Parts: sequence; C-alpha cells; structure tokens
Amino acid sequence: MTVRLHVNVDHVATLRQARGTRYPDPVAAATVCELAGADGITVHLREDRRHIQDRDVVVLRETVGTLLNLEMAATDAMVAFAARVRPDLVTLVPEKREERTTEGGLDVAGSFDLVRSAVARLHDAGIVTSLFVDPSRTQIDASRRAGAAIVELHTGDYANARGAGAATELARLVDGAAHAWSSGLRVAAGHGLTLRNVGAVAAIVSVEELNIGHAIVADSVLVGLAEAVRRMRAAIDAGRAPRSS
Repeated sequence: MTVRLHVNVDHVATLRQARGTRYPDPVAAATVCELAGADGITVHLREDRRHIQDRDVVVLRETVGTLLNLEMAATDAMVAFAARVRPDLVTLVPEKREERTTEGGLDVAGSFDLVRSAVARLHDAGIVTSLFVDPSRTQIDASRRAGAAIVELHTGDYANARGAGAATELARLVDGAAHAWSSGLRVAAGHGLTLRNVGAVAAIVSVEELNIGHAIVADSVLVGLAEAVRRMRAAIDAGRAPRSS
C-alpha cells in the first residue's frame, strides 16, 4: 500500500503574512503541490490567524481536487467554521498562542468530553474527523471512544531525537500505529518529518498517510515547490518499499 502524502502549505502563508502582501498565495501553492503528486492538502487555521486565513480555507475548498484536511482547535467557533466550509477531513490539534508550532499531541483523555462533543458535531456535519495525538495507547484508546475515525500520530519527538533516543521514539510510533489499527482506527502521522527521517515512518505498515509541510516549503526555497514535493514523495516511496532479504 502506498503511503499518501498530504502537503501542509501553512508556511507559504507564513511568508505572505511576514510582509502583509498578497503573495505567495497558499492556494496557488496547493495547486502546484497537487500537480507534483500530493495526495491531499493540509492547512492549520489557528485562532490567532498567524498564517492561514479564513479566505484561504474557503478558496481551497473550491479549488483542491484531491483532499482538503483542515487542522484546528476543538473550539465552538472553529467547529462552526468547519461545518460551514465542509473540508473533506478535520484534524483536531492542541493549540497554544505562544507556541511556534504544535508542541505535542492533543490530550484526548484529559479533555474527553470537549473532544467527543466536537467530534460528534463534525460527524453531524458529514465531516470525517482525525485526532492528532502522541503515540500513547491511553490517548489512542480515548480517541476511539471519542468517535474519531483516524488518529494522526505526533512524530515530533522522533524527529527531534538522536541516536538511541530516535530508535526508542520510532518503537513508540510502531507500537502506537499497530494498536490504533487493531482498534479499528485509520492511522496517519506527521510533524517534523524531513527527507532524512521520513523513510522509517513510511515503513510502518499501519501508517496510511503523512502530513508534511515545513520541510517541503523549506526545501522549495532551494529546489522549487514542485521538485520539493517530488523528492519527498520519492523518499516516502523508498521507505515503504519492501526490503530485500
């Protein structure tokens, strides 16, 4: 099974917002990514609107031809927005105003009623829901009870680890993915993945899709966006390829 690549175009919008211009346009970037082989487009509409704006999501809903994944906090305002725009998929993520980027998985077990309510409202709107969680059996089990169809495993700890620590974090991802799959959940993964570290995650049998943004946008400065997508696609495929004995 090929691992799907969903490209996050948030940081195209970060560059735009740095100068308050109309360019570069994440909508145009999404089209380039799709033409280069992306299986879906991901955007995170943060409450502080630091990069992606409401208009971006609305236009992307009309223009994305693959799959639109909207990452957002589990708030009433964001759930209402998603119900109006109706992306193909919503991924509920933790969010703190002061963080540079998402620092860990959603504490589904610790905020169970809030998350379950948001999932139910999204389900009523006909939107498939994923929960971005650490590769913890406790959080995965809570995600299933909350009604999620998918868990996206947070790969940030693996991406930041070195040496034996990376092997330990990879083992956690392998265990979490297997546990989620055996529980009836679909499995995605993402955060901090690069050309150098993505192969081992792509090799996890239960993982169906990867959400990758910053590394692709960063590489695009040097090689162009389409080529950056193609290189990531190739790295994922190489990681997934059967190993010869």
